[in-house]
Amino acid sequence: MDKVALITGISTGFGKATSEILSVKGYRVYGISRNQNEDLASTIKVLKADVTDVDSVRKAVDTVVAKEGRIDILVNNAGMGISGSVEDSSTADIRLQMETNFIGYINMIQAVLPVLRRNNGATIVNISSIGGIMGLPYQGIYSASKYAVEGMSDALRMELRPFKINVIVIRPGDFFTNFTASRKKTGSEGAASSVYTNQFSKTLRVIENDEKNGFPPEFLARKLSKILATKNPCQSYSIASVEQKFAVLLKRILPGKLFSKIISSHYAIKP
Repeated sequence: MDKVALITGISTGFGKATSEILSVKGYRVYGISRNQNEDLASTIKVLKADVTDVDSVRKAVDTVVAKEGRIDILVNNAGMGISGSVEDSSTADIRLQMETNFIGYINMIQAVLPVLRRNNGATIVNISSIGGIMGLPYQGIYSASKYAVEGMSDALRMELRPFKINVIVIRPGDFFTNFTASRKKTGSEGAASSVYTNQFSKTLRVIENDEKNGFPPEFLARKLSKILATKNPCQSYSIASVEQKFAVLLKRILPGKLFSKIISSHYAIKP
């Protein structure tokens, strides 16, 4: 295996696990991170960059091309989560969420595409979320950022068809990563002035419990490794528990009001 993979958000979670597994599989792995991670294997080359900064992204891509002459796989993974009610979300928080989870992906894609077009069968992997196909309470802005990734990926897939570049969307369900601890919360939490404070606290406990009982990031990384080795991969994959995959199915077939009632109940939201 002599393929070159560039992965964003490599310092922890999905990015770290994926980089380690692909490295073992023989990929030449480069990672982009705002922070250095000394726990990564020496075979993984880390480039310090911020996906929201176009100049630093382009410099990182140029560095990989200068050393390897090619990039075969881009894994757009860098992201963050903001929780709270839509009403309590500040404009600054909304911009931060979208710039990191959506615009950061586009920055990477625009920088890498001229290189990917040189290779037959190159691949872009965009990490979305189950929350990218169903709005989740108190994660409305996060869900919006992932909905945006879904829509952009659908359009990009058609645009890149003449160049034989695969665009694959991965939708994780609940995973136990540092995402839970690093989640940013809006004014809905602990603010006496917010009408959502009590309900947000109840729902957040459900969200965090689901995540803490979720799969380890290595589970997704192993699945992604197999997907990348597939000759004709699907356009999207939901990597989640049986219950969450069932919820995805229900979203497609149930009337909206009934589905919303079921999801609200899971998150301890009552009329």
